[in-house]
Amino acid sequence: MNNPFDGKQIWFLTGSQDLYGEDTLRQVAEQSQQVAAALNDADDAVLPVEVVWKPVLKDRDAIRRAALEANSDPDCLGVIVWMHTFSPAKMWILGLDALAKPMLHLHTQANVELPWADIDMDFMNLNQAAHGDREFAYIATRMGNRRKTVVGHATHPAVRSKIGTWARAAAGWDALTNLRLARFGDNMRNVAVTEGDKTEAEIRLGTSVNTWGVNDLVERVDAVTDAEVDALLAVYDEAYDVAPELRAGGERRESLAYGARLEAGMRSFLDDGGFGAFTTNFEDLGGLRQLPGLPVQRLMADGYGFGAEGDWKTAILVRAAKVMGHGLPGGASLMEDYTYEMTPGREKILGAHMLEICPTLTTSTPRLEIHPLGIGDREDPVRLVFDTDPGEGVVVAMSDLRERFRLVANVVDVVPPDAELPNLPVARAVWEPRPDFATSAECWLTAGAAHHTVLTTALGLPVFEDLAEIAGVELATIDGATTTRGFAQELRWNAAYHRLAQGL
Repeated sequence: MNNPFDGKQIWFLTGSQDLYGEDTLRQVAEQSQQVAAALNDADDAVLPVEVVWKPVLKDRDAIRRAALEANSDPDCLGVIVWMHTFSPAKMWILGLDALAKPMLHLHTQANVELPWADIDMDFMNLNQAAHGDREFAYIATRMGNRRKTVVGHATHPAVRSKIGTWARAAAGWDALTNLRLARFGDNMRNVAVTEGDKTEAEIRLGTSVNTWGVNDLVERVDAVTDAEVDALLAVYDEAYDVAPELRAGGERRESLAYGARLEAGMRSFLDDGGFGAFTTNFEDLGGLRQLPGLPVQRLMADGYGFGAEGDWKTAILVRAAKVMGHGLPGGASLMEDYTYEMTPGREKILGAHMLEICPTLTTSTPRLEIHPLGIGDREDPVRLVFDTDPGEGVVVAMSDLRERFRLVANVVDVVPPDAELPNLPVARAVWEPRPDFATSAECWLTAGAAHHTVLTTALGLPVFEDLAEIAGVELATIDGATTTRGFAQELRWNAAYHRLAQGL
């Protein structure tokens, strides 16, 4: 996928006032530029977005103007705010009321160590963040402004890491608010959790979700040229361990050629429509000869969000995870909890789907195979088969609870299968959920979390916490410290809070 951080910016806004005189304000400007520069010195993997310093803000008109300019700049993902000196918070009311971009409050100062022997009142007037930021935090809290708060010096790795995590979440939010999602056909019949309020999704998340007939896609597939198919076949032969029957001259090569035709047609439809995510449904295939397996896997690998059986909420999550995790080791994919290993002391979850697991979850070379599919009533589909690499991951689901969306996230440890899986011809992942299998499953079920998820091995829990805060969406987390009793109580508190927060 293209780098979603290219050209994007985080604005660095510094608060002060006219009380201190030009000499002090000049030093404020110089030192705030140094703080912004220190953040930009962080490695791109830590902080992937450029931090752009803006002139010091000293009055309410300038503050409001900066907020409106940030709102209107499509390259601005959010703002970092720091009160270098005391900046009376009433000056910030109009600006905070106008600001629509994500906000991070950095509680820092220019120096690390205090020059004890040299401190005078000039130094004290200049370095007042200790109470200037408290003044700012009061008004932001009183006004209910959602924000991330980070404390520490801009050169400290932990501070840079937290800011970088928030910046990735801000990029994910930017992707969602600009996302167009194409549903090819409708949801799987009689399934509850894949349904949802698409209008509410656009109100709350900014994502446009609409449906196209599958035969609109068929027209694109049928229009693909033989040259385009041959070009993709060459890519497949180079990139994957191709089963003999699918290789050039093999008896099933034509099936792979149709898979290539499917991929080219889907790319054409999505690219021309400006779509960043999509869904399919095995019950609604129109004139397609195969349920798309390989094409969906490759499109996800290129950054598209995807949900199976019309599950647009999971497609949204996959797209967000792709953007937020760009440039980090690991990957993200549609996933589904399928079956369990329940031997005491060895409990695990085997996750898979019919065909559509993204190959970014492995560093090995996937095997390209063809096998029958017992549902869908179409030709045997081609697909990539592999095991997900071991490591820490997060499984996240989105549920529509009628009056709000709920995210549920479980920290997991992806592990190798206990044995080979020679008769399971699909990509898969095996994981041990934290804190343990029974607690995880009890909490997941208590939350009404979906069976379709995004599994990411590139991102940790904090980025989803930041994204949920930016979006104002409920997030229920299951990790090593979770208990079923505490989790159930948290859900009750969440229900009360989110209902009150939405107003009448």
